[in-house]
Amino acid sequence: MDDAQKMPDLPTAVRTAYEALSAHMRQLGALERVRELLSWDQETMMPANGAAARAEHNAAIEAAAHRLRTDGRVAEWTGTLQAEAASLDPVARANLREARRIHDRATRIPESLASTIAHATSRGQVVWAQARRANRYADFAPTLAEILDLKRNEARCLAGADAGADALYDALLDDYEPGAHVPELAALLASLRPRLAALRERIAEQVARWGDAPAPAPMSEAAQSDLARRLCAVSGYGWESGRLDRSEHPFSLSIGPGDVRITNRVRADAPWDCLYATMHEIGHAIYDQGIDRALAFAPAGRSASMGIDESQSRLWENQIGRSRAFCTWLAPEVARGGGGPTDPDALYASVNRVATGFIRTEADEVHYNLHILLRLELERALIAGDLDAPDLEAEWQRRFGQAFGIEPPDAARGVLQDVHWSVGLFGYFPTYALGNIYGAAIAAAMRRELPDLDEYLSRGELAPARAWLVDKVHRHGRVKTPHEIVRAATGAAPSTGPLIAYLEAKYAELYAL
Repeated sequence: MDDAQKMPDLPTAVRTAYEALSAHMRQLGALERVRELLSWDQETMMPANGAAARAEHNAAIEAAAHRLRTDGRVAEWTGTLQAEAASLDPVARANLREARRIHDRATRIPESLASTIAHATSRGQVVWAQARRANRYADFAPTLAEILDLKRNEARCLAGADAGADALYDALLDDYEPGAHVPELAALLASLRPRLAALRERIAEQVARWGDAPAPAPMSEAAQSDLARRLCAVSGYGWESGRLDRSEHPFSLSIGPGDVRITNRVRADAPWDCLYATMHEIGHAIYDQGIDRALAFAPAGRSASMGIDESQSRLWENQIGRSRAFCTWLAPEVARGGGGPTDPDALYASVNRVATGFIRTEADEVHYNLHILLRLELERALIAGDLDAPDLEAEWQRRFGQAFGIEPPDAARGVLQDVHWSVGLFGYFPTYALGNIYGAAIAAAMRRELPDLDEYLSRGELAPARAWLVDKVHRHGRVKTPHEIVRAATGAAPSTGPLIAYLEAKYAELYAL
């Protein structure tokens, strides 16, 4: 963030303000990454009895970070800079914009509330993991009720005590997709439902007539782990700047520009879940690794939004990892691990098999956004106060049955399947669907500009795809807004058109529709 030397024509007071703001926000950025490191440790290495101490650690770090965010000098520095904003370069303007946004949000939230949320969500993740393993929602419900109450309070602090339901949800959504508004977002995502439902029905008719794609053969945990590491290698995920571990729920965390870590989970009877969760997290990780290192720890050094972040993970998982061309390379790798199908065409059909299931992370591309719509509807009801934690499991069962025609047989495959609410990530789920929308448009543009892409993918050469994405998306961090990134990369504003076109063309060919 040290760009003061690039602004020699600015008044001394402006350069001084930028230098001071840069140092201050860099300290905040480093402290936030320390908390990321503690989160990684909690989910991968921490002993069970460390949960109480970790909650204290996280609460203390959040309190310190909150003091940096709300420091009155930030308002002074940004006020001085705002007067000269038109004279700043794009990086400095982005840092100014994000610093103002961070300060504005933080000053509306009491330090005690921020610290309490950090403490409760640190404990919440542990309680959720235990409840999921025990398959008992009742074990988690009281903790969720506490977290939900805190997040409602946070939303009221941000939006105002008398704010309506949509404004409350917007206040939380803004942390993940700045500037998004739930009425427009919900309408956008809901517009996908009729086309997806129709596509699902057409596929089901073909399956009933001709039978389905082959299911994967079991693969040992060791073989899956070996192949997951191979996927990391061919994707360009650098081991000198990352590592792969196991956790209850797969994730990616950026500790800094030279330290981006991912996790997966492994089950012998579900190898595609491990391999494609790995591809998903690789997509996140190579995005973080591709952000311009000059932006490290600066406000503009984060992903443009979680929608853009998820566009990269969903693109890498699906448009790259589940492509017919990549399956040509992947089939021999699966065979070496003792799995199958081993014929590239059969493998392509298997990894793109469409079936109504219970688990979001295991859902095919046709069903995936329907899972997100369910969660968005439940989140809005929870934040509005129309639904409370004790009633969530029953409501999940009811709505899932309406949307999918089946009801989850237990809590682990229903209301307890996702970690997000246990760590307070209300407002995050819609970014997955936005990621699919952004990602489809970006992938289509990449294919137009890289006509030989399939030839590279069939040989397991993913470097050209990654280099294109680094140039068009990754390197910018938050210097560009999400819509600016999509428009610059694709030539058009974001819309559902490219996603629907991609899904209908792909599955029409796969299922002979």
